[in-house]
Amino acid sequence: MADGLKIAVVCSSNQNRSMEAQKFLSKKGFDVHSFGTNGHVKIPGPAPNMPNIYSFETTYEEIYQDLIAKDKQLYTQNGMLHMLERNKRIKTRPERFQDSPELFSVIVTCEERVYDQVVESLECRGSPVGQPVHIVNLDIQDNHEDATLGAFLICDLCQLLKEKDDLESEMDQAISEFESKSDRPVLHTVAFY
Repeated sequence: MADGLKIAVVCSSNQNRSMEAQKFLSKKGFDVHSFGTNGHVKIPGPAPNMPNIYSFETTYEEIYQDLIAKDKQLYTQNGMLHMLERNKRIKTRPERFQDSPELFSVIVTCEERVYDQVVESLECRGSPVGQPVHIVNLDIQDNHEDATLGAFLICDLCQLLKEKDDLESEMDQAISEFESKSDRPVLHTVAFY
């Protein structure tokens, strides 16, 4: 199964959790892509009610330059510039899951709201191909420390899945193994492309 496992990691803005997981899984040799599900990209601003908002068409470099122009010290201090430097090394810009034509065998989401959006998106597409996709949710807080921890957890889960000979019949067993090992609850459903 290992060679055929194609993974998507999805968070809300394709900035922090999904990108950290993509970086980590790529280093471990997984075929992995990352996405967001929101209508736009949000990056924390100078106050909780003042986020920086960008379209998914905006490159990481453009966001980086915009934040430097607004307040280099603030965005250095809160880790946003460092996060964007990492993102730029991985890909050009954030991508929205709902706009991707790619087919995956496993989609890992980082919060229940994103899980619901992914399931809804797949249901709206219909299933002309009939290929199953396993959607799994692991709740990960959207901060730098938890994104790093989340990347390790997602990698552990993907490693378990990679070891299974038949993902369709062994998925529930793999999730049970992961839940008992990590002491983290997992949501799981199967959808079709």
